[in-house]
Amino acid sequence: MFTDRVTPLKPEGAYAVLARANALEAQGRKIIHFEIGQPDFPTPANVSEVGMDAIHTGKTRYNPPAGLPDLRKTIARHMSERLDLDPSTGSGQRIGPERVVVGPGAKPGLFFPTLALVSPGDEVIYPDPGFPTYEAMVRVAGGTPVPIPLREENQFSFDLEAFDAKISDRTKLIVINSPANPTGGVIPFDDLKHIAEKAREHDAWVLSDEIYSRLVYDGETAHSIAEIDEMLDRTVIVDGFSKTYSMTGWRLGYMIAPPALAERLELLLTHAVGCTATFTQYAGIEALTGPQESVARMASEYQRRRDRMLELVNAIPGVHSQKPQGAFYLFPNVKSYGLSSKEIAARLIDEAGVAVLAGSDFGAGGEGYLRLVYATSMEDIEEGVEKMMAWFKSL
Repeated sequence: MFTDRVTPLKPEGAYAVLARANALEAQGRKIIHFEIGQPDFPTPANVSEVGMDAIHTGKTRYNPPAGLPDLRKTIARHMSERLDLDPSTGSGQRIGPERVVVGPGAKPGLFFPTLALVSPGDEVIYPDPGFPTYEAMVRVAGGTPVPIPLREENQFSFDLEAFDAKISDRTKLIVINSPANPTGGVIPFDDLKHIAEKAREHDAWVLSDEIYSRLVYDGETAHSIAEIDEMLDRTVIVDGFSKTYSMTGWRLGYMIAPPALAERLELLLTHAVGCTATFTQYAGIEALTGPQESVARMASEYQRRRDRMLELVNAIPGVHSQKPQGAFYLFPNVKSYGLSSKEIAARLIDEAGVAVLAGSDFGAGGEGYLRLVYATSMEDIEEGVEKMMAWFKSL
């Protein structure tokens, strides 16, 4: 009845678990939410005020499909500075607004480049475990998904031996995500150099999902593969405002791509969504150019919560977790209990009142793990993990 493009599609596990949590709460149950990957902080007040003022002053009409020129210029400056792209350093070239395409959230930045670059039969490498949209977008484009395992013992960076074995001249696109969902891992710069070398060797594009780029801890930096020589012109950077500025519902993201590809992405946006809401873009300009103290405060608080959740989770017998380097996810190993991730997650919400995601929601490589979100209050972290400990001890 349906085409091969949509038949394999599956819902995101987070939305399914949230629906179950909401149903239990409607019955009067208290549920601790560790399942939804969104900040619990409000959008910074200065950003909200600019967005509301834009509505009040009539900035609610159509705008150019690629985004407001002022926002594209602002993003270009911001990204050039973040990646240290300057004629005297880095790649030797700056990002100009002609490379910037604004979209309603970051997901168009994943789907549209895949549609523009991948033909039926082309192979696409992506991380496993990884964001479920990666496999979905490859299948919709008619490409062949090639998952590459992320190894716990390697801080959940790519297994480079597996990567080298899988990449070939059939590889059209390499998807990387650093800091990563669901693991919180950050790809080391040496690993990025290796991936870049192989991409050049096989003439493959790279799609770099950097939505968590500014949520990195312990004084570390999440480098972009676009910083490496010759990579800016074969890389699509995907980023947005949802995580850094707590703007998930504003739906504002962007792509950085070589100009010829950016033109194709603009056409896809034109025919798919027309344009991104005008008032959200004015808020985006304020987010990037206004005070950044709120970003620093959020990152500092996430690190504090990470440390506490890590301490508590690693005290559960038979459960252990690596220290995540970025994003706001813990990815503990629960293999010692001999139950599937799905069964553990289902029983935790029903029997302990704690909503988590099964690692297998992020691919076969996630089996034996759970994803826990620490973008929630310290009180919920302590209560939720205490309930998890009691449940695991009861097995």
